[in-house]
Amino acid sequence: MSPPLQTTVLAVHRDSEHRFSKEPVPSIVLEAGLGVVGDAHHGRTVQHRSRAKVQPDQPNLRQVHLISAALLDHLLERGFVVAAGELGENVTLQSAPGLRWDDLIALPVGTRLHFAQGPVLELTGLRNPCSQIDRFQRGLMAATLDRDAAGNLVRKTGVMAVVLQGGPIAGGDGVELRLPAPPHRAMECV
Repeated sequence: MSPPLQTTVLAVHRDSEHRFSKEPVPSIVLEAGLGVVGDAHHGRTVQHRSRAKVQPDQPNLRQVHLISAALLDHLLERGFVVAAGELGENVTLQSAPGLRWDDLIALPVGTRLHFAQGPVLELTGLRNPCSQIDRFQRGLMAATLDRDAAGNLVRKTGVMAVVLQGGPIAGGDGVELRLPAPPHRAMECV
C-alpha cells in the first residue's frame, strides 16, 4: 500500500448566507454529520437551495466544499484572478509539490481527509459548477469545465465531503488523505 498523500490547509471560509463566495475566517468548526458550524450548508439534509426545492429530505452530501490552490493557479493561467474562498469553498488546500489542479477531483469516492486537529472528512463527489460562476466573472464557467481524452466532461470546481468526525480546522493545519480500499469509484456530481 502506498503512503498517504499529505498537504496543508491554505485557508478556511464560511458564510451563514447563501452567497456564491465565502469570507475567509481564522478557523472553522466541523460538526459530525452536519458540516461547517455557522455555514449556510450546515445540516443533515441537503441545504443547497435548488436541490432542497426538488427533494428537501435527501441526505446532505455537500456538507463541506474543498478545492486545491492549484486550481486557482490553473485559472490564473487562463486569465482569471480568483482568491481562496471566492469559488464558495469552505477549505482551500495548499498546492503540494508535484500535485496538479486536477489531483483532488481525481480522488475516488470515500477518500478520507484527516486534519491535524482531529476532524475527518469523507469525499462524496464533485461540485457541479453553476451559472453563478459567470455572474462572478464572465467566462469563468467555461474555464472550470473541460473534456478528458475520452470526451467526458471534467468539472474543475472542487469536491464535496461529509463530516465523519468534528473539530476545528485552521490555516496551516496538516492534512493526510487516505484512499479507500479498492475497487475505487470515480466521483460524480452530488
